[in-house]
Amino acid sequence: MSPTAITYPVLPAALGVLSTPPDLAAGAACPGDCASAEKLGFDFSFAFQPIVDLDARGVWGHEALVRGLHGEGAMSVLGQVNEDNRYRFDQLCRIKALREAVALGLQARLSLNFLPNAVYKPDICIRTTLEVARATGFPIGHIVFETTEGEQVHDKAWYAEVMREYKRIGFLTAIDDFGAGYAGLSLLADFVPDIVKLDMALLRGVEADAKRQAIVRHTTALCRELGVSVVAEGVETAGEYGFLADLGITLMQGYFFARPAFRALVPAQQIAALQPPGAG
Repeated sequence: MSPTAITYPVLPAALGVLSTPPDLAAGAACPGDCASAEKLGFDFSFAFQPIVDLDARGVWGHEALVRGLHGEGAMSVLGQVNEDNRYRFDQLCRIKALREAVALGLQARLSLNFLPNAVYKPDICIRTTLEVARATGFPIGHIVFETTEGEQVHDKAWYAEVMREYKRIGFLTAIDDFGAGYAGLSLLADFVPDIVKLDMALLRGVEADAKRQAIVRHTTALCRELGVSVVAEGVETAGEYGFLADLGITLMQGYFFARPAFRALVPAQQIAALQPPGAG
């Protein structure tokens, strides 16, 4: 991807401001200063899990999942995040995930998890992502900002405003873990994302559970009516895969396809479910 072939937006005037995060209260300069793991006090890396496209029999994108420097689980890192370092951690996550993905040769979309309560001023908080995308030549239209429904958003109107601004700039937006957590359907009334990722707990054993089938069927129909793409997340079995595929869901993610790969990208050729019948 050539940087000269990609157009990057000019940031608008500031939208609004939440309270300045504690880790910037002392006047820390951002974005450059936020790229420092030393300033954060701990370091981390990423694993990447593919999101598959059944129609194209390929990889639609990869989700960046935080890990310790030696592949330790996410909680070894997230357990060190608090109110005093939340903003700096959120910014460093964006920077490191994008740089690592580009270094691995990612050509598909990159899905980044972010902490909505860490965004205190959209035009500043997005600047680091834009600068790294510009420096690496990665298209902003290939960057997906996921926010988990499981994190309680203190100001839903503010959250919707932030997501609308990210979408206006050209990023893709997603609600993760939909069907579990705080926001529920009320969030869709305030903001319509590009993508909804169905919560894995809702999909567990769905092929044999009439209640889950009804919920997934109607949620999928609602998303289609709103023009929202659906990703089935946490698919682990052939039964779950078969029911969801029969429902017309073509974007899926989970152990049935591939486990997260630490500092690596799983190619479509290594995902058995994407191979043509009789291949191999």
